[in-house]
Amino acid sequence: MKFVLLFIGLVGGITTGIYGQKKNIDSLINRVEKYPNDTVALKHILQYSFEVAFYDPAAALRLNLKVIDVTRQMHYPEIEAEALNFCAEDYHYLGNYADALKMQFEALQINRQLKDLAGEGVTLGLIGILYNELAEYRQALGYLIPADSIYQGIPGIYGCFVLANIGDAYDSLHMTDSALYYIRESYYKLADKDQMHLLSFVLWHMGSIYAQFGKNDSALYFYNRAVSNSRKSDDRLDLGMSLNKIAKLYSTRSMYDSGIYYAQLAFTTAQSIPSKLHILNASNLLVTLYDKVHKPDSVLYYLQTVQAMKDSLYGPDKFHKLQVLLLDEQQRQNLVRQQEQEFRNRIKYILLIAALVVFSLIAFILLRAYRLKQKANNLLQQQKIKIEATLTELRSTQSQLIQSEKMASLGELTAGIAHEIQNPLNFMNNFSEVNVELIEDMREEFKAGNQKEGLTIADNIAENERKINHHGKRADAIVKGMLQHSRSSTGVKEPTDINALADEYLKLSYHGLRAREKLFNATMKTDYDRSIGNVDVIPQDIGRVLLNLYNNAFYAVSEKKKQQPESYEPAVSVSTLKTGNNVEIRIGDNGNGIPQKVKDKIFQPFFTTKPAGQGTGLGLSMSYDIIRAHGGELKVESKEGEGAEFVILIPVA
Repeated sequence: MKFVLLFIGLVGGITTGIYGQKKNIDSLINRVEKYPNDTVALKHILQYSFEVAFYDPAAALRLNLKVIDVTRQMHYPEIEAEALNFCAEDYHYLGNYADALKMQFEALQINRQLKDLAGEGVTLGLIGILYNELAEYRQALGYLIPADSIYQGIPGIYGCFVLANIGDAYDSLHMTDSALYYIRESYYKLADKDQMHLLSFVLWHMGSIYAQFGKNDSALYFYNRAVSNSRKSDDRLDLGMSLNKIAKLYSTRSMYDSGIYYAQLAFTTAQSIPSKLHILNASNLLVTLYDKVHKPDSVLYYLQTVQAMKDSLYGPDKFHKLQVLLLDEQQRQNLVRQQEQEFRNRIKYILLIAALVVFSLIAFILLRAYRLKQKANNLLQQQKIKIEATLTELRSTQSQLIQSEKMASLGELTAGIAHEIQNPLNFMNNFSEVNVELIEDMREEFKAGNQKEGLTIADNIAENERKINHHGKRADAIVKGMLQHSRSSTGVKEPTDINALADEYLKLSYHGLRAREKLFNATMKTDYDRSIGNVDVIPQDIGRVLLNLYNNAFYAVSEKKKQQPESYEPAVSVSTLKTGNNVEIRIGDNGNGIPQKVKDKIFQPFFTTKPAGQGTGLGLSMSYDIIRAHGGELKVESKEGEGAEFVILIPVA
């Protein structure tokens, strides 16, 4: 409660220079009765009521009601709204929630009529605090969060009050993460401010949140800080709350004697204010604790106190009055919404009429423009015919370029295949010649009667035949691969050994370049993930992508070798890896890399960094389209001067 009054005193804009000074209240009242337009005297009375509210809220209420009567007679709505908030807090302090809310709803209407944004923020915050005490936490947030939005645009510490109470609401809803966020925000904003009352409120709330997280040591640390801070500032309201929280903490740890000690302190502190709500809280806790230590007399005493406080705060008459007030407020809000809807409907009607006028004007302009458009259509039609002819010619040229790119790729592949196929053919020829000699030897051994030696030679011949067969199949596979690459893609996916495909095209690309440049050499580094297995792809298309990327890599290192013949060692690396639902193929080189300014263009059709006549600029573009057609991704990582690495991602599921 003291926190709430401090909130009004700070935000209301009342001069603080007279705080703590004794005023001759009778002379002030006489002065106002004689000079009702004396706004300074009215403000002094409000300030005095703020000071006495802590120990005599009934007297403060009488003063504030007097100020309300004068402001209504003199039509001072700004001071009236302020006095209504003060009256509401006096009722609040006396446990009369219905009249408190009624006053605050009236203040809110005045604030909105005056378009007083700061005043509206104050009243919204106070209504939210009352709903918190009534345990209507979601309704409280409906007022506190708009108040926070207002205070975000107002400099100063006033928003800390609202932030702290938003945290209080979330804490009561057991939404501890949100509560901790708002309480911390309030705490950080107060870190360098001299606001000890509010700091105590924030500290024990932080302790309460840590207690919900089960971090009892941290909770006790913040509770003790709050107790120390409250005693320094004579803040008995927050002192009582902090002591009550410490008692609850000891109760949950079954330390009932310590719990009773702190709960008694909280009860005594609440009585000294006096605060019915906090007497009720402390009494409830003492009932539980004395029951734990089997002291029925004490349990009965505090149960009677609990009942008395509940009757005083939430008796049937007050509950009914509160219900009627809330119903009236809901009806008022519905009426406001209805009026707003009617206003919007009028605006829509006006806009509709305006739109009809505009559309009529546009129709006239369009009708006039239609004739001009007809005249232009003939010219446009002729231009369209010319453009279509040009487009047809361009498509034809593009198809020829794509075919040229494929044929160039096939030529490079063929050169590599010629070198690759030579090895198995040499093996086949050599083993065939050896078999001829072994057959002659076998005949001679059999003629000489050396059957055992003859059978040994026969075994050697059979082994050589198997090797001839193996290398024949290898040559056959190479030829089939060339045919697959040269023919158009079927568009049908089939299980393919990605590692074998990558390795085969690496060798073919390397030997293809070696066929053109006899002195070229490069280190080839491979790292294949053997767990990949077969992947459903279109092998001809993926082969074209790999061959194109390999050719580019070898071209890059070859060009760099020409620039740095002594100190540079060309190297091309290939690796495969299964990552989640993708197969990743990385093809890297240590060439000159790709300049940053052209990195975003390399996948565009007809863009090339090669000299004129050495590339069509379609290789990477086709590769990009092939990988996208497989549902994958092709990207590049490059550092200029150090090399480039292309990354292929192909989904496997």
